[in-house]
Amino acid sequence: MDKKVTVIGAGHVGATTAQRIAEKELADVVLVDVVDGIPQGKGLDMLESAPIEGFDTRVVGTQDYDETRNSDVIVVTAGIARKPGMSRDDLLNTNAGIVHSVVKESVLRSPDAIIIVVTNPLDVMCSVAKKASGFPRENVIGMAGVLDSARFRAFLAMELDTSVQNISALVLGGHGDSMVPLARYTTVAGIPITELLPQKTIDALVQRTRDGGAEIVGLLKAGSAFYAPSAAAAEMTEAILKDQKKILPCSVHLMGEYGVEGVFVGVPVKLGAGGVLEILEIKITEDEKRLLHASADAVRSTLNKLDLDG
Repeated sequence: MDKKVTVIGAGHVGATTAQRIAEKELADVVLVDVVDGIPQGKGLDMLESAPIEGFDTRVVGTQDYDETRNSDVIVVTAGIARKPGMSRDDLLNTNAGIVHSVVKESVLRSPDAIIIVVTNPLDVMCSVAKKASGFPRENVIGMAGVLDSARFRAFLAMELDTSVQNISALVLGGHGDSMVPLARYTTVAGIPITELLPQKTIDALVQRTRDGGAEIVGLLKAGSAFYAPSAAAAEMTEAILKDQKKILPCSVHLMGEYGVEGVFVGVPVKLGAGGVLEILEIKITEDEKRLLHASADAVRSTLNKLDLDG
């Protein structure tokens, strides 16, 4: 393949992301992890599935960042996962150190890559990655809105007993309890959900979306979600590698858009070969703006607990 993707972290999220990218034949994949044998074993296992699944992409597992050289996209999943009772913010200091280290190593070998951050707390880890890389904001993107919107769409499809493919949804804000699912911009075959469901039901589905990650953590008891997060990361990777100019909700560093300055927050963006090609400023109500600013303030509050200059 003429494209190359590095996935850092060979846990459930990273390995499944690598598998999705390989099976879609988007790029050759380098799977990196600090634990010797884990990325090598998983990479080899994926490669041995290629004759059955019918893909010709190359998958390599390693501890050696030199093998990641000249990657087009770097997907960062490394870090500790949530356990029951933990918030995303409980992961802050440990994962900040991990993300800072792996991004530094990666960008030395791939100075022109686009970074997709998956590690939690997502929006703050994007700031860590941006600082560690020294990249412009167009090159550092957080995987949040694609996942949150997918969860909202899944819950709506279950409620309405209809195909998920009929449902288009939009979730703004930070990847956490303060996220802002926009019911006004959510439709079923073009029909606003406000025409199909009572407000009480919509509110319940919005809350379930906010609690989507915690619900899965509570059920698994030892681990966190990985099927949907990996699918979201793969969709973003595909949009970049194929220069699809696809509009997706992603966490990006805002510089005045929506009245938010200096933090990563989920908004609709156009993704293509240059990473973030455009940030779309859609019309939102005063109440939605208030919620979005509250979400941005929550991200900023967590970010302020870190010393990014240290």
